[in-house]
Amino acid sequence: MAATKASAIFPLLLLLPLLHLLSSGLAAAGPEDCPPFSCGQLPDVEYPFRRKDDPTICGWPFNLLSCDANRSTFWIGSVDYFVTQISYEDSTLRLVDPNFANGSCGLPAQPLSYTNWSTAGLDYGSYYWASFMSCNETIQNDARYLLVSCLSRKDTFVYVIVASGADELVYLHPGCEYLSMIPVAYDAFVTPPSSAIDAFSILQKGFDCYITARPPHSKSTIINWKSTKIHRCLKEATSLFSELITSKQLLSIVSSVVISEQDFVACVGMELYGTSIFRITIAVTVLILIVQLLIVLLIVGRFVIAPITLCVFLAHKLWVSRASVDTVEKFLRAQQTLTPTRYAYTDIVAITRHFRQKLGQGGFGSVFKGELAGGLLVAVKLLGNSKCNGDEFISEVATIGRIHHVNVVRLVGYCAEGSKRALVYEYMPNGSLDRYIFSCNPTRARTFTSEKLIDIAMGVARGIHYLHRGCDMQILHFDIKPHNILLDRNFTPKISDFGLAKLYPKGNSLVSVSAARGTVGYIAPELISRSFGIISHKSDVYSFGMLLMEMAGRRRNVNPRAENSSQVYYPSWIYDKLARQQEIQLGDTSEVEELEKKLAVVGLWCIQIKPSERPTMAKALEMLEADASSLPMPPKPFFSSVDSTSETKTCLIPSTTELSIISE
Repeated sequence: MAATKASAIFPLLLLLPLLHLLSSGLAAAGPEDCPPFSCGQLPDVEYPFRRKDDPTICGWPFNLLSCDANRSTFWIGSVDYFVTQISYEDSTLRLVDPNFANGSCGLPAQPLSYTNWSTAGLDYGSYYWASFMSCNETIQNDARYLLVSCLSRKDTFVYVIVASGADELVYLHPGCEYLSMIPVAYDAFVTPPSSAIDAFSILQKGFDCYITARPPHSKSTIINWKSTKIHRCLKEATSLFSELITSKQLLSIVSSVVISEQDFVACVGMELYGTSIFRITIAVTVLILIVQLLIVLLIVGRFVIAPITLCVFLAHKLWVSRASVDTVEKFLRAQQTLTPTRYAYTDIVAITRHFRQKLGQGGFGSVFKGELAGGLLVAVKLLGNSKCNGDEFISEVATIGRIHHVNVVRLVGYCAEGSKRALVYEYMPNGSLDRYIFSCNPTRARTFTSEKLIDIAMGVARGIHYLHRGCDMQILHFDIKPHNILLDRNFTPKISDFGLAKLYPKGNSLVSVSAARGTVGYIAPELISRSFGIISHKSDVYSFGMLLMEMAGRRRNVNPRAENSSQVYYPSWIYDKLARQQEIQLGDTSEVEELEKKLAVVGLWCIQIKPSERPTMAKALEMLEADASSLPMPPKPFFSSVDSTSETKTCLIPSTTELSIISE
């Protein structure tokens, strides 16, 4: 018996949502479908008010509102009063006479009598009244009589009195006659008015009235009747379930629930057949049956579907991880002649002293300072999980691992042990170039003279030229920018970060790249759209040109905070300066100006939109070695609109820790 009672809870849990939905839907079903509506500036207007086109059951016929975009009105007698507030808690309505709505001077639109109120289904809701009267002489020594100048004439004087209802006309002066009366809101009459202007300000706030009329068969009566029917049917269905259930077996429970729900639908159909409530009952019951079927399937398949899903997920993870490891291992076995040393992961831990000193953080992972057995300082780039596919790891080892040049950072070693991968580089104590050319620190900004900037530019040019022509394979870097130019102890520039680099035969004039690669602000136009030209080594020339422009101005090419709008995009501004043969105010001596001018002119040649109009790196290096006065002015590049979201800082605030050898 106890088991039967406990099992009876099951259909109740299923049928209670049905009862909730039906009870909440009673007020919005069939002809009683009366949702709240907005009327003028009044939101959520509901019973007993209705609009002209609403069903009569939605409200008492007298409580009819007229609505337009700005206001709602209520008809009393022959006048439309403005409705400013409806309170359902105390059944009051705030109305404003249209003659006083704007604070204008005049008489009430109509005298409000008991007949007017009762016909509209209202009752007095105000204790104070405003009474208007006409007198044939002025009233002296009576502060209650407030002269209405706008209505008075030569021999006729109109007064208004605002007082309680009992005192309205008790002290009517001889020679005066009643004109009209209108209620006054209780909360508006704080103190007696001292002038007619004050009286009209009070009248502008309107007056309150009680809603007294109700339809003979109220909506609440209909709802209670239908709710009683549904509760009775629900009780009968629960009792039937308790009689049918004989065991705790799942199939027995499901069968009993289905039968009891069918009985519930039949009971509702007998009582409310043909109504919208019956149709809602059918729909919700079918929905519950579908949910029950899904629950049964989930319970039955719990011990099959869950283990299979988990096994498939783990197998997929293992396959992806193994495929990545296999790809890296196949590459490393094919590159036995690589100079860099292969380290075990335990060696990496020892070199970095358990990753004690962190140099930087990027999308690739983290960089740590380390020291080899011979005392050589290194920077260890530990790849994170985002690079588990091994593509960038292979790209860096395949490119930088086979070259050795004074202007290319040296790969000392690498680690590929399962999913753990790391790259070991020579340590660069002076960080990256952007620390100096974008620095807000005057001391750091003065570290580089213009001659030093030319030396760095030429070193970078030699490094890029070596990548393009000095190796067995042509290496395209695709990410030349100040952040990837590292400086050793003697400020010798070294190109780093070959994660986006690609190798191609030297004879290839057409390079195939699946997607645009690089950094916004330095990426060549042809990498965005092939309509600008083919992708080749000239793409690196474009990035090098943007680097030179930033070195020349010692600022980012895009600076939204520039004092003059023409200086926001530096290449455009410097080109106009050079074209007008004006001095570039970037230094203190003419020699410095010439060196800065040289960087700008070479940079403008390198950022030509068409790749065919850009020089090779050998030609760019030759121009950097020549005198600035001998360099011809390039054609003006086509400057497209600049994305203000690219890089907006005009200087770089250095970190308290040393910058890493590699940055992203």
